[in-house]
Formats: sequence, C-alpha cells, structure tokens
Amino acid sequence: MNMNKALYIYTDGGSRGNPGESAIGVYVENEHGRQLLSGGEPIGIATNNIAEYKAILFAITWLCKNKKLLDKDTKIYFFMDSQLAYSQLTGLYKIKNAALKNLLFKIREKEAELGLVVSYAYISREKNKKADSLVNMALNKAKSL
Repeated sequence: MNMNKALYIYTDGGSRGNPGESAIGVYVENEHGRQLLSGGEPIGIATNNIAEYKAILFAITWLCKNKKLLDKDTKIYFFMDSQLAYSQLTGLYKIKNAALKNLLFKIREKEAELGLVVSYAYISREKNKKADSLVNMALNKAKSL
C-alpha cells in the first residue's frame, strides 16, 4: 500500500532567446516533502511557451510511468510560474498556436491515462525556485557542450 495521497509538481521551462536554446525543469515531492524527482534537461531550440508545456508533459509522462507510486485517490497538484500555460491549461484562455495545441492534446491524453484528479495552479517565480534552477542548470550544461 502506498502512502502518497498527494504529489506536488513544480515545472518550469525557459529559453535564452525566444526562440532560443531551451530547457525544462521538473521537481516532484510527496505530501511529506520527500523528493521523488528532480531534473532538468535541454530541449533544443524552442520558445519559452513551448518549453513550459514540455516541462508539464515531461512531468505527467513521468507520473504515468510511475503509477505504482500512486494510490487511486492520489491528488496531483501542478505548480507553474507561467501565467499563460496556467490560463490555457485551465481553459481561461484559448490556444491559437498549433504547437501549443498539440502539446496540450498530449497532456490531456496523459491525464486520461493517469486517471487521477490533476489540478494546475499559478505561483510566483519566487515560489518556483527549484524548477527554475533546474532549467538554468540544464541551459548552462547545454551551453558548455
């Protein structure tokens, strides 16, 4: 029996230039504050918004691959400092960009596969430091390659 009744997922995406070299950062912890995932990776040339969505897609794909960590009533809470991604994911804004629409479609597919309640919240950059630092480490690593 698992004890993870809630998972808190902090995501961030960034690019140096828009579009430019981009990376994602994802930090996941359980309700006890135990780190389950902490990582960042370069994703090549992309816009900032594409990077934000790819971070969310990466995290939800990781959840699907690690469903054994979850109970059937685990609540999934995503936190992001992108007002646009939050507003589009929650239906406040429509998505006009085809690439973002495609990424949202993939996210919705993964939500259905996961079969759990997933919520999205906007937080300030100040409260998203872990994911933000993972993005910057990945960008710096990509730059040095």
